[in-house]
Amino acid sequence: MFYRTAESVSPKHPDKLCDQISDAILDAYLAQDPEARVAAETCGGHGVVFVTGEITSTANDIDIPAIVKRIAGDGVEVHTKIVKQSPEIAQGVDTGGAGDQGIMIGYACDETPEMLPLEVVLSRRLNQSIYEKHPYDGKTQITIAPDGTIDSIVASFQNVPHDELEKLVRNFIKNNELDGRLELHINPAGDWNQGGFDADTGLTGRKLIVDNYGPRVAIGGGCYSGKDPSKVDRSAAYMARKVAVDYLRKLGAHEVLVRLAYAIGHDQPLEKTVIIDGESEEIEGYDLSPRGIIKFLDLKRPIYEVTAKWGHYGEGFDWDK
Repeated sequence: MFYRTAESVSPKHPDKLCDQISDAILDAYLAQDPEARVAAETCGGHGVVFVTGEITSTANDIDIPAIVKRIAGDGVEVHTKIVKQSPEIAQGVDTGGAGDQGIMIGYACDETPEMLPLEVVLSRRLNQSIYEKHPYDGKTQITIAPDGTIDSIVASFQNVPHDELEKLVRNFIKNNELDGRLELHINPAGDWNQGGFDADTGLTGRKLIVDNYGPRVAIGGGCYSGKDPSKVDRSAAYMARKVAVDYLRKLGAHEVLVRLAYAIGHDQPLEKTVIIDGESEEIEGYDLSPRGIIKFLDLKRPIYEVTAKWGHYGEGFDWDK
């Protein structure tokens, strides 16, 4: 074994604010028009939020500035530039093909009840326990030693003094019966009170490893937030997770990795590999076309804003079950 580290960021982190805005816009369109084609990108910081992208929909009166201000605060200035989806992209999607090329990764393991790597779950749960009491910008990070114990913890949170933050971290350790060397780094650059868009800029899709399975597991490369399910970056990644979970449970495996690959405009994957405890085979028994995935997971619903808060796996979503 080896040292394993993962981080988590709170929903008030500037990148996560942008992810939530993009997905809230997607939800607003899907609530009125389940067939909406949405690719919404957000960049924000220092009092200004920019929303751009391609949206083709029959939905009316979607108030994007109101959505932005609900998430980012009333004081931000909002600029939008939205155009319709390129007809050259649409012609491939309209026939049921994938909205883009790409590689999607699914993963599941037996280390935790969430079927995620231990370091990912612990860093997230620590972050959530702090955020529940102090809903501000913050980051946590946990390193697991080769013997499976916790080697070190980093916690940096806005508006939480060092002593109080250390107490919250130690309570988390005690409540979860965690042992090990436990080197603590609490607000290591000093206490801080300026966070979120006041301190830094954010961008949709910049926390890909946090959104996925942590740095131990490769990712395909595409982000999720702001994309409707015709984009296989999102829908096929969720299906890959579902397939990994199913194989893990069915075979009693320790670790399952799924690889799907698509070409724009084509409805069947170019690769559909499952690797079970190091042994690979072709996936069987699933409709892996974009339409089949969307129907199976019921993805044309306004369900996405919540996925942008803590990660897209291990939070009880349908593709986790």
